Amino acid sequence: MRDETKIWINYSKENLESAEILLESKLFNPCLQNIQQCIEKALKSVLIEKSIELKRTHSISELKNILFQNGIQIEITEEDCEFLDSIYLPSKYPIGNVLAHYEPDMAICKKGITIAKEIFYNIQKMFE
Repeated sequence: MRDETKIWINYSKENLESAEILLESKLFNPCLQNIQQCIEKALKSVLIEKSIELKRTHSISELKNILFQNGIQIEITEEDCEFLDSIYLPSKYPIGNVLAHYEPDMAICKKGITIAKEIFYNIQKMFE
């Protein structure tokens, strides 16, 4: 594994661990933000490892598609991509609810952490 890849995957892991701590503290917006960042950084670590140009984007769907176009299949549903993409801006800035039809709460955060763990650990296995 490249040194730069290690840095990205370690940051991704820190975001996942932070999300879990924030959930325990019932800090739902920052929990969701760290969930999204965990997955974004994990996907970007694959781009870096495979020497694919790193595009400046926060969209999980877009990153998944870039990987797919380069022959790399990441197990993440379109529904999960939409959920994760809906988190980015509203969890950072007070521009309305994080999710269109939901208030951020324990259940939404648990769902996000479950998705993040699955993606993170699957990507981590790619580097073993």
